[in-house]
Parts: sequence; C-alpha cells; structure tokens
Amino acid sequence: MGDRVLAVVLAAGESKRMNSAKSKVLHTIGNLPMISHVMAALAETGADQVALVVGRDAEPVIAAASSGALKITPFEQKERLGTGHAVLAARDEIEKDYDQILIAYGDGPLIEAPPLLEALEKVRSGFDVAVIGFHTDKPTGYGRLLAKDGELVAIREEKDATDAERQVTLCNSGLMAINGRKAAALLSKIANNNAKGEYYLTDIVEIIRSEGGKAATVEAPADIVAGCNNRAELAQLEAIWQNKRRHELMLSGVTMIAPETVFLSYDTKIGQDSTIEPNVIFGPGVTIESDVVIHAFSHLEGTYVASGATVGPFARLRPGTNLGAKAKVGNFCEVKNAEIGEGAKVSHLSYIGDATIGARANIGAGTITCNYDGFNKFQTRIGADAFVGSNSSLVAPVSIGDGALTASGSVITEDVPAGAAAFGRARQSTKEGYGTEIMARNKAWKESKKQ
Repeated sequence: MGDRVLAVVLAAGESKRMNSAKSKVLHTIGNLPMISHVMAALAETGADQVALVVGRDAEPVIAAASSGALKITPFEQKERLGTGHAVLAARDEIEKDYDQILIAYGDGPLIEAPPLLEALEKVRSGFDVAVIGFHTDKPTGYGRLLAKDGELVAIREEKDATDAERQVTLCNSGLMAINGRKAAALLSKIANNNAKGEYYLTDIVEIIRSEGGKAATVEAPADIVAGCNNRAELAQLEAIWQNKRRHELMLSGVTMIAPETVFLSYDTKIGQDSTIEPNVIFGPGVTIESDVVIHAFSHLEGTYVASGATVGPFARLRPGTNLGAKAKVGNFCEVKNAEIGEGAKVSHLSYIGDATIGARANIGAGTITCNYDGFNKFQTRIGADAFVGSNSSLVAPVSIGDGALTASGSVITEDVPAGAAAFGRARQSTKEGYGTEIMARNKAWKESKKQ
C-alpha cells in the first residue's frame, strides 16, 4: 500500500493587488480558473485528499477546484495572518494519518507534477521537509534558499539577508512537502514574533533543524512555479502557457503560420495536418480534426470541426456548432447551435442559428435563419443537396427538403418540399421617372437642413 498524501492548497487571497471583485484564483489562464490548473497538477501526484483553504468567494472557488477527480475538504481562513496561519486553517485534516503533506498555492497555475513528486520523494527518503526553489538572474524581492552539504539550512527573506546571501540565486517558491507525521507539531511551533505579527511558513525550516531534523531543496524552472499577484503578472503567465501549448500542438503535427497570434483554451484539440492561420481564437470546447484549415481572424467556441473542413476567414463558430467533413463556413459567417452536413457550404455573409443543414447543401450569401421571436428559439431544417438562394430569410420553424431551392431574396415562412422551388418575394413593380422624382425630393430635404 502506497503512502497517503494530503495536499493543502492556499486559496484565500483577497485579490487586492488584482483590483478585482472576484477571488484571484478564479481569474483564468487558457480560459480555465487558476485554481483548476493547480488541481490538475496535484491530481498527477496521486494525492489522496485536498484540504482547500478558502476565504472570499468560497463557493465558486470550491466549485472551480472540484472540476477534477480529487477529494476536497474546504476550510475557511477567517483572518489573514500569514502563510503558516493559512496552512493551519486545515489543522483538522493535517492531524489525520498522512505520510506526506504538500503545500501548494491556488494562484500558481503553471505548476507541474514533476517537482511536486520530487519533493514528496525527498520526504519519503528521510527529509522532514523539501522546499521547491528556482534560479533567477533577478532574485531581488525573493526569499533565498540557503543550502549547505546537500541540505537546506534556512530560508532567508531578502530584508534579513547579508550581502553574501543576497548573491544567492536559488529562490523560494513557497511550494513544499512536509513529513505528515510531524507536520501538525511543526506548524504549531511557528511564531509571529516579527514586524508584521504574522506566522510565516518559511520558519518551519529553522524549527526542523533546531530539533535535529533535515530539510532539502528541489529545483524547478522559474516559469512553472511562478505565482500571480496582479493583472500584469496574469498576462505574463497567460503568455507562457499559450507559448507552451502552441509548441506542443505544432510538434504534434499542427501548422501555425503565426503562432504568437493564435490563442488556445485549456481543452483545445487540433488534429494532425491542420493549418491555423494568423489571429485565430479558440474558446473552450473546441475540437478540430485532421486536415482542417482555420483561416485568419476566426473565433471558435464550443465547436466540432470534422476532417477536411474549412473555416473563415473572419468566421465565428459559436457553441453547439458541428461542422461535417469537407464542409465550409466562409468569410463573415456566424454559426450557432447548428449541424452543417458533410460537404455543405455556408460561404459568406450568413447567419445560421438553431439549424440542421444536410450534406452538400449550398447556402447563398446573406442567408439568415430567423430563429428567435423575442422569447423562443426555433429550428430550421435544410435537406441534403438543397440550394438556398442569396439573401434568403428562413423564418423558423421551417423545413427545406432534399434538393429543394429557394429563390434569391426570398422570405421563406412555409415548408418547402423535396425537389420544389420556393419564391417568397413580391413581384417587381417599375415606375418610370419616379426614381428621379424621389432623388430630387431627397436632395432638397438635405439642402434644407443646411439652412
């Protein structure tokens, strides 16, 4: 039977530096709350339980953290008295029978499992605590990890460091693993005899060593242990995450012509030999199969695109869109909650909402499915091989049968049988000379407004 691991996640920050009306950990990276990213990494460590320390927005924070398979017990931190105090908000869980305890932060969305697993292994091998650090050529402002003979001697805050200690580039990330059998007792010994009157988790290293215990360091890349305190840092973390995800997709066989202009979501899936042109945005819930072209300036969300299809440029695919194999949604088209059949074409300047379009159907330019009456949504059904003329308005609920045709400029309010042609427009009336009269009248009215 393996060791039992508890992860304590600190997520009670008040978001003051974010200048936000919502909890910091609910702000997103790749359209997923930061806390959800952290939980995904913890799930890969095999943690048995998570003690989630919450403050403001407790319910949505718990909901965001609960999106995976981890077992979560929330604990409220009513006062903000330092990181040591925050961890002890979960004392009831910490005092249970765990072998190792991981300390993580809800505002560190880029964290990955490997350094966490390494820290757990350090504790498993005999260290009482293992602190995760990172090297940086700009250490100013960070606590330094002071090591000697393979052991961590102290965590020195910069304001307390000597000139020599300030030259150390191994900095404290705040992440650590602790011997679960000793954690409650060690944490209880953290004092608040400092200028701020707060309980600092970093003091645990000196406490351990004063009792003859051992502390270790684990090194991790600076990017993955970075925390987020303000909107500028949020943007920096987003950029790091996007670059990594783009790189992964390109290595998997996706072409991105200008990758820095493509923005992905946490669950974006793109198949081999697909091409993504510049300035494309993927919202949540998008799956792109193989050999698809997404042309420039397109926006997709909640959408499935089958192999060989093309989208855009300047197309918007909204949630519920399913684009069939070799289908086309062209420039300046919007599609929402619609099935576009295999080989069907919605080439330009159209809105298709709450609709089903059969295979090989052609939707002419300027076609609109009039799906909303101000209160309710209705369906439009267009059969296979149908031809909808340009500038048609299809007033739902309405059906157009297989192989049927609607004339350009028609307003279709009744079902069109298979193979039929529908004309839903008024007969043209031409009045000789009346155009000149209207133009003259309009010109005179315009001139009168200048006087």
